[in-house]
Amino acid sequence: MELNSSAYCSNIKVSFSGTVWTQNILSLIIHEGHRNGTENMETMERIPWLEYNTKDRDYADLPLVMESFNISKTSLLIVLQVIYVTRNPKDVMVSFYHFSKYICSLEEIPDFNLFMERFLAGKVLASSWLDHVEGWCSHAEDFNILFVTYEEMKKDLRSAVLKICNFLGRKLSEEEVDSVVKQATFENMRKDPRANYENLPDDIVEKNKGSFLRKGTVGDWKNIMTVAQNERFDKVLNEKIKTLPIKFIWDINDEI
Repeated sequence: MELNSSAYCSNIKVSFSGTVWTQNILSLIIHEGHRNGTENMETMERIPWLEYNTKDRDYADLPLVMESFNISKTSLLIVLQVIYVTRNPKDVMVSFYHFSKYICSLEEIPDFNLFMERFLAGKVLASSWLDHVEGWCSHAEDFNILFVTYEEMKKDLRSAVLKICNFLGRKLSEEEVDSVVKQATFENMRKDPRANYENLPDDIVEKNKGSFLRKGTVGDWKNIMTVAQNERFDKVLNEKIKTLPIKFIWDINDEI
């Protein structure tokens, strides 16, 4: 995806999964009105999406924007700060599988085995998960990038929030950090219509088939993947995953 050459983004958050969760955390950190409940604004208005600029907004005037897929290498030159969230690819795949049922514009593939083969081949929205992660990791020395894992957010949200605050240069009081952490737990976000995107129109989502935020767990892939599918997945990606400078957590009980 290409950004307009005149665009200038002070902060940008990129991921293949966990985007909405991080979007809400960033909004709570940056916007005091969101944090204390005095700001009557949808999350997408506070931190819009680069690929869905439906209101033709000038991103140069915004402190944060979101990007869930790919930005071209040349476009990266105009980005000052990047927060990149990684998640173990098996949970990414399972999350994507359920999400494709919920979003009207995505092709629904009921056969999970077929979906897995497409995911492994990079024939899904956003293309190859491996290429996405490898691409951003290759720029780790080129730009001001903070790498955060979905699993560390799940295991120790407060530490993740403090890490993001430090990266953004935002100094919050202990009470403000407590508020961010409390509101940004996955359980509380699911109850928040704005954080859970419950106000999206019916032509965008099929509300009878799920919600934007589903389980938010680590290791959910074990509940759907068979032994044979797991072995197939490992055969295709395991050796390549080992070359990435990221330790992937496959179960909530694994040590970070």
